[in-house]
Amino acid sequence: MDHRRVEGDREYVARLDHGGGWRGQIEDFAESEGIDAAFFFGLGAVQDATVLFYDQDDQEYYPAEFDEPLEVTSALGNVSHLDDGRFAHTHATLSRPDGSMVGGHLDSATVFAGELYVRELDTRLEREHDDVTDLDLWPL
Repeated sequence: MDHRRVEGDREYVARLDHGGGWRGQIEDFAESEGIDAAFFFGLGAVQDATVLFYDQDDQEYYPAEFDEPLEVTSALGNVSHLDDGRFAHTHATLSRPDGSMVGGHLDSATVFAGELYVRELDTRLEREHDDVTDLDLWPL
């Protein structure tokens, strides 16, 4: 296991804007605050969502789109650099009115309401292509 010791730096609580993109707002916030690495968790509700499932055999992401209101029972992720910008790697568990759940890698979602806790790390993390998994991972 590769690893790097880090410490937390700045901490934030944030409220996402109604009608905005869940991931996009986190990425814009990280950019505006100069955050090079962070972990976050959040909750709230979205008006729609696209979640991705990574098929390990095909090494492809497959989308599932949900054009319905959903509760964000848990969203967690991290911020690092990918290509030329910040990337909010986000996973979410979303619930329907009947209590059934959907979840996965959150590609996009329109915020109804959202609250976050963000903790910046005292390092810079940059994703690079990993040949074994065909994913962009941290080279620690």
